[in-house]
Amino acid sequence: MRIGIDLIWVKVGKSGGAESYIRNLLDGFSKYVDKNKIKFILFLSEDNHESFNKYLKDINFKKVILPIKSEKVFYRIIKENLLLDRYAKKEKIDLMFVPVYSKPLMKNKKIPYITTIHDLQALHYPEYFSKIKNIWLRFAWKRCAKTADRIIAISNYVKKDIEDKLGIDSKKISVIYNPISGLENISDFKKLKEKYNIEENKYYYTVSSLLPHKNLKTLLYVIKKIKEEKYNIPNKLVISGVGGKSEPEIKELINKLDIKNEIILTGFISNEERNSLYKNANIFLFPSIFEGFGMPPIEAMYFGTPVITTTKASLYEITKGKAFYVDDPFKIELWIKKILELNNKNEYFCEKFEEYNLIKITNEYFNLFLEIGKKNDL
Repeated sequence: MRIGIDLIWVKVGKSGGAESYIRNLLDGFSKYVDKNKIKFILFLSEDNHESFNKYLKDINFKKVILPIKSEKVFYRIIKENLLLDRYAKKEKIDLMFVPVYSKPLMKNKKIPYITTIHDLQALHYPEYFSKIKNIWLRFAWKRCAKTADRIIAISNYVKKDIEDKLGIDSKKISVIYNPISGLENISDFKKLKEKYNIEENKYYYTVSSLLPHKNLKTLLYVIKKIKEEKYNIPNKLVISGVGGKSEPEIKELINKLDIKNEIILTGFISNEERNSLYKNANIFLFPSIFEGFGMPPIEAMYFGTPVITTTKASLYEITKGKAFYVDDPFKIELWIKKILELNNKNEYFCEKFEEYNLIKITNEYFNLFLEIGKKNDL
């Protein structure tokens, strides 16, 4: 079976959790899929194809570059709709996998499509998006869900959202959690210590894009209060991740609160550096109010670092109730109370969630591909 994977949408280092998800999954496809049964054709853009070259060492992978630039989103969407099916036909694709909601809007009667919907955030928080983007997302999600042969939801929360808000039959939706990978290698903390002026177990850590729903402003106020009240706990916060809509506002607030020395914005970093920052943090703080899945808390718990997060959207589901939670994500006092409680605890345990094991998740995708293929007599 020849499986096409649409990766035209990937803006290298800027696509956040969706990019981590698909790169982890490709690692699984490369390592664990039966090479006698499936060949993967990666459909890539002119400005992202080199970042996927490592997979070409595997004879089971082939890349096809379309005359599209992922950075030019408007033109990318148009060209993707015009060209993807044409290129898929040329490559004799049996099944197309689109890891985000950007599949062509028209249904292809000859090639079955599987698409992943990560969340329906704009339907919950339309204020975080422009009017035009709200209109587009509502239309694109609905159209994508209607024309796909199967939808993958990355949590039960997302599945119910798709059923309720898009009116899709539950039988058309498969829940497959995001795979967690890339945690094996770790950078020497000594280099990061010098680079960011931090000490082991004396900083808080979060991995987050600078977007409104990530609720990072609350953490800035938490650090401000810790500094002012002179609590006997760490008062530094390291934030790793790509930029986003709230970046100017976040930087302005850091200056306004006079916490420039307490906040470290690393920008995008390697998995190895991120893992070291996870492992050596005092507490991992994840104040997000909306996640379809949310990989960072799971990754932090893998290293035995205590996690404080919220109970919003999918976060309680994916952390399996094993993190520490604040009921009101915007209440500064609740965050500080929970931090103080954790600083009095002496013992934490590494949580290695088997539900997100790369081999397990890879097999779930593999079986779904075979199921859809059998259904379509491939």
